[in-house]
Amino acid sequence: MEDHAPFTGGVEHSVAVNPTTAAPAGSAEQTPQPGEPGEPSRTKQQKPRKRQKSEAQKARDAERKREVEELLAKYDAMQKLGEEGRLGEPAARRKDDAFERTERRSLIEDWLKIRDKRGHHRKLLLNGCQQQTDHLAGKRNIVLKARQVGITTYVAARFFLETITRPGTLSVQVAHDQQSAQQIFRIVHRFLEYLPPEWRRKKLRTSRANVRQIIFPELDSEYRVESAADRCAGRGLTIQNLHCSEVARWPHDVAETLAALRAAVPPDGEIFLESTPSGAGGTFYEEWQSAPETGYVRHFFPWWCEPGYRREGVEVAKLTDEEKALMKKHGLNEAQIAFRREMRSQFRNRFPEEYAEDAETCFLASGNCMFDIAVVDAALKRLPQYYEERANGALLYFYPAAPGRKYIIGVDPAGGGIHGDNACAQVIDVEKGVQCAELLGHYTPRDLAAKVVVLAKEYNQAYVAVERNNHGHAVLAFLALECGYQNLYPSGQAPGWATDAQTRPAMLGRLETMVGNMPHLFLSHRLLQECRSFVRKADGRCEAAPGAHDDTVMAMAIAHAVRAECRVQVPEGLTAAA
Repeated sequence: MEDHAPFTGGVEHSVAVNPTTAAPAGSAEQTPQPGEPGEPSRTKQQKPRKRQKSEAQKARDAERKREVEELLAKYDAMQKLGEEGRLGEPAARRKDDAFERTERRSLIEDWLKIRDKRGHHRKLLLNGCQQQTDHLAGKRNIVLKARQVGITTYVAARFFLETITRPGTLSVQVAHDQQSAQQIFRIVHRFLEYLPPEWRRKKLRTSRANVRQIIFPELDSEYRVESAADRCAGRGLTIQNLHCSEVARWPHDVAETLAALRAAVPPDGEIFLESTPSGAGGTFYEEWQSAPETGYVRHFFPWWCEPGYRREGVEVAKLTDEEKALMKKHGLNEAQIAFRREMRSQFRNRFPEEYAEDAETCFLASGNCMFDIAVVDAALKRLPQYYEERANGALLYFYPAAPGRKYIIGVDPAGGGIHGDNACAQVIDVEKGVQCAELLGHYTPRDLAAKVVVLAKEYNQAYVAVERNNHGHAVLAFLALECGYQNLYPSGQAPGWATDAQTRPAMLGRLETMVGNMPHLFLSHRLLQECRSFVRKADGRCEAAPGAHDDTVMAMAIAHAVRAECRVQVPEGLTAAA
């Protein structure tokens, strides 16, 4: 009897049969053998009929193909600019450009995205600070800035673009701690994430995008974000692009870490040192002060460069004279003044450091300043009063020598040589005590002695007081024996001023009193800036803050100590023409 499937509602339910399984005994249905009717030939399988695309689908496919080709062509053009080093070339100007547009800036704004302060993802359109940096940046840069004006994001974008367009590029950003390093890496990873998928599937394919490291194997390029807390950061690498972020807040031996990183950058590589200020001392402070000598381009961005730093709709009560001066000088409005008042109330005496307004007062003294800081700051606001400068600015003249007047030169020889501290010579008028000239620079004992003799003869055979500690003995020997200069302090005794536990507090106390009561006598901004970072420690000792210098302060203190100690007499036989 043949088996039939039950019939319900006119629909027949078939039972699937495995053709390789033998039919049950007695079954009327047998499995057909190959070649028999009902079994398709194993050598002539029927291919499924292809579904024909509609004309609309064909058009969409063609359009998509064109889009992909255009995207890949745009990347090729971008890579060519990077390979040929032409990212900094001028590009077509767009509306509202404050600075000349570069190809780099156009590519950043066209392709890279960020998350703004409201949490929205948008294109990275450069603000004023970022535009200015893009326009003025060189191979070596140092950036002093207020909080959150966008420099870290700009440098990340700049280096990311270099990394994805120039094969063999290693870019490294170094943050001051692990948390900040992770935040910077998120910025960079977001740049990658929002690039066209067609790019990321081909030349921008990554073999690693974690542990703060992105590797592009097709380009042999790499992007890393490190922490300065890691003493080995960057060691053993050749770095084409280096960004050191918040250097003023790095832990450990900052100078050593920074030196190791910069040694990894070839001469044609790019370096950005960037930070908000943190005290009038330390490695970043030193780097900022020495930038003109080391060839670093200085970039300073006060808080009002950030468009968001304003409080709209807040009524501003009576403006102070200081606020009026700021508004007039920098074009600020009342909304920005309202923001300034709010931040000053929150940060109090740290406001100049967190929201920098000028490149001098933003460096706060790291401790209690020995000098009256308000008086020093007021003196620093005066325009420089020297009438002549020589030796590339090392020698400044404030008052010329007057016939018949007597002068003292206080000399701090410092460490000597080009790698030690600065040596300084301060010329003062004996009668009035006013500063007349200042020599400051890196000199060997012989060179310093020669320059002091020229200065002393220029100022009527000035009475020269050289600190004889350390290298001072060598300077005194060159003055007396090689240069033949005899008008040395003290007269008739072993020459030289001795700075010791007894004389040091007295000479510094005298200078402190004079600066506080007669600031008009001190005309050098270099001297006043060192006064600002000359601090009183917990143990009562007064000295330069860590990383700061005191050469001009000590030379001036010596000059006034000698002035107070004796009436200066020019020995017989010595004349101004000698």
